[in-house]
Amino acid sequence: MRGSDLSSRETAQYRSSPRDRALPRGVVRPAARARLRLLGSLCASLLLLSAAARAGAQAAPPQAHDDEAFDVMNLLSDHGLHDIEDESFNLYGQFTYISSWKRGFHAPYTNANGSTNSLLPSAERSFTGSFTLFFGLRLWRGGEVYFVPEVISERPLSQLHGLGGAIQNFELQKTGTSTPQLYRARSYFRQMIDLGGEPVEKTSDPLQLGTVVDSHRLVLAVGNFTILDFFDKNSLVADPRRTFFNMAFMTHASWDFPSDARGYSWGAVAELYWDDWSLRVGRITPPRQPNELQIDFRIWKFYGDQLELEHDHVLLGKPGAIRLLGFQNRVDTARFDDAIAAFTADPGKNAAACNSYNYGSTNPNAPDLCWARKPNAKRGVGVNVEQYLADDMGVFARGMVADGNTEVDAFNSADRSLSFGALAKGRLWRRPFDVAGIGGSMSWISSPHARYLALGGVDGFIGDGQLRAGPESVVEAFYSVNLLKAIWLSADYQRIWHPGFNQDRGPVDVFGARAHAEF
Repeated sequence: MRGSDLSSRETAQYRSSPRDRALPRGVVRPAARARLRLLGSLCASLLLLSAAARAGAQAAPPQAHDDEAFDVMNLLSDHGLHDIEDESFNLYGQFTYISSWKRGFHAPYTNANGSTNSLLPSAERSFTGSFTLFFGLRLWRGGEVYFVPEVISERPLSQLHGLGGAIQNFELQKTGTSTPQLYRARSYFRQMIDLGGEPVEKTSDPLQLGTVVDSHRLVLAVGNFTILDFFDKNSLVADPRRTFFNMAFMTHASWDFPSDARGYSWGAVAELYWDDWSLRVGRITPPRQPNELQIDFRIWKFYGDQLELEHDHVLLGKPGAIRLLGFQNRVDTARFDDAIAAFTADPGKNAAACNSYNYGSTNPNAPDLCWARKPNAKRGVGVNVEQYLADDMGVFARGMVADGNTEVDAFNSADRSLSFGALAKGRLWRRPFDVAGIGGSMSWISSPHARYLALGGVDGFIGDGQLRAGPESVVEAFYSVNLLKAIWLSADYQRIWHPGFNQDRGPVDVFGARAHAEF
């Protein structure tokens, strides 16, 4: 794969883009660039005005745009108003509406003994609606800024309680309401420093200006973003707005990456690309309290560190990649064993008596994490593999093991996780923009975590008051029909076993529908 890397291949492999190719340097279009700067200034002004309201949305990275699909940048380029191969700015957008219907399911107990975090066994409907703009502006050679305002409205199942590794809709946020909320999802600066090698074209996409870079380069980013913009990428399932609905397929379910309640952080990332290899390191801010919106900016004291090594390869003539990811969080959280020990030593330190930050349990006979919070470390390591079997069909798998000693700080409650699946584009059946996929995921909790929940404790968004521990698992299948090259209508089915890692409850059937448009 000389002269290429996965970031450029994300637009080449999954969408077969003719724009991802090596180009000679020095190709410029001055007239188009002058018009570009004018349009860029106007767009920047409008977007900054829209940011005056308080902002945030889902934390998945956006999908690359197909060359043949409709979008504003291609339209301007086709009319000679935009140099899409050497951009000074770009602007993309998306709208997504997801509706989920949960059937009633078997549950011998729900919210037992004053606990609060069960998935309700009755039938329910959930929805999310989001609208996002992705704006990029070049400041100087290699220097770029990105700004992303977003609006979201949502209604979760059971107030987002009862699922710990297989939440049925990846767009759900921990602070969302049915009233639309405008927030700033991303605002960051990126500097690329070329170090030689082969020229690689980076196509115009959301969060990526069209340009040519070296295959050997250093990339630095600082600001407000989701760590998923840089780490644990996978070109097959790059953006769940086009693929799987369930959050288990967005990233490792057991990667408790620090972020606010919407999935965004402040921090810095450094990436080194060297032909088929890349290395990334990043440090980001955690929330002040577990699973809350407010960020703790004392990044020298509390932080999340990530390290990832990636190699791109060709197997039997088809591209693939493997990524190794390690993380360490230094945050103010509780160890499950410490919470149990505090309750055992003094039964007065129970969930009902807690008057500091807690999850609202009224169980006087259960331990609570609030009695044990202090600076603690959480560590984990994971692998992410993708492999194309044909030009428009591929398979993927992710697996991670975290230490499982401490409560969830920002993402999901899982301590071990595994996901896998296959996707195909409709070119095989003469529907080139359609997408179909099937996948499975399993996640587990550690022994200390299980003991804590079995005693009636609650952790983040799970805790039924009792527990017979088992893996929370999901099988999902979806089909997305494309209309007018810019709209996707999707049907989805999920079966979830052991919600809340509890073998006594479930299985749960969830039916979903999605409308997604890009421009």
